[in-house]
Amino acid sequence: MSLTVEARHHLGSFSLDAAFTSDGGVTALFGRSGSGKTSLINIIAGLLKPESGRVLLDGDVIADSERKIFTPVHRRRFGYVFQEARLFPHLSVRRNLAYGRWFAGKKGVGSDFARVVDMLGIGHLLERNPSALSGGEKQRVAIGRALLAAPRLLLMDEPLAALDEARKAEILPYLERLRDDAGIPIVYVSHSVSEVARLAKRVVVLEHGQVTASGAATEVLSAPAASTATGRREAGVVLEGIVQGTDGAHDLTTVQVGREALRIANVTAPSGRILRLHIAARDVMLATSRPEGISALNVLEGNVLAQTTEEDGSVDVRINCGGVTIAARITRFSRDALALVPGKTVYAIIKSVAIDH
Repeated sequence: MSLTVEARHHLGSFSLDAAFTSDGGVTALFGRSGSGKTSLINIIAGLLKPESGRVLLDGDVIADSERKIFTPVHRRRFGYVFQEARLFPHLSVRRNLAYGRWFAGKKGVGSDFARVVDMLGIGHLLERNPSALSGGEKQRVAIGRALLAAPRLLLMDEPLAALDEARKAEILPYLERLRDDAGIPIVYVSHSVSEVARLAKRVVVLEHGQVTASGAATEVLSAPAASTATGRREAGVVLEGIVQGTDGAHDLTTVQVGREALRIANVTAPSGRILRLHIAARDVMLATSRPEGISALNVLEGNVLAQTTEEDGSVDVRINCGGVTIAARITRFSRDALALVPGKTVYAIIKSVAIDH
């Protein structure tokens, strides 16, 4: 699958001038509120006609302002999942799903219905009305309805934004299953680092209507420049590692990342599974000698690569630990007290419970 998007548009005083390409999987449009993510996904969907630009999918010209081509929404065959589920309140779950299948025409066969219902775990909900569903259940039904329309591309505009943390945790495994099993390319809008790190193959960072970074999720989200989009609390690094095993007695899993082994709490994954880990810079402490008698289980020896003073006066320190880069946010006082300079040996200290996976 190849998706090309170019869009230039003005909305009041806001100017959108963005372009990106995707070769399948999950492509995340990532950035803070007001960065232009929803405007861009609405242009892809055909809900917003840009002043200029084009949208191509697998060589098929969906829209091209220069050639006066603009395919109507209903002919694009794109599925769209909004922040709110937008289910028909007077229809049962089964009939909401059937509505999506109606758009697929002859493609909407019974086997597809059964497969989607099973993949999203909504078989026990089929006879309920939307009013009897939780927020997470409603979103799963909305995703099922979109899938049963047999879309060429699935667009998801912050589908977890309206959910609390418990409901997000409930639905994320289903989104992973959708990514891995459905075989449909997805453009996923979010401002959450944890969601994007968990789901996306490629990340497109938007700031003030422009693309400021684009590439593999682990690279883009770990770059120092990404902190503007991620926000101060979530800035850090995203790493990929391989599960080595689990200490069941203590609920600790060992994950090999580069030459380092990290112990992580509350992981349910078999040995050999590849995991993405998000380590926020605010959760990393530094020491110039190996600490003893502490509760943190991950103490990584490394060398300072670089340090950057942020606008708030804090210092972003990048450390090479066993071939992977760890980020730490410390005060200028700590930097001076530790006499940090590039090449200096330090120890990065990370609590097991602070690592998101």
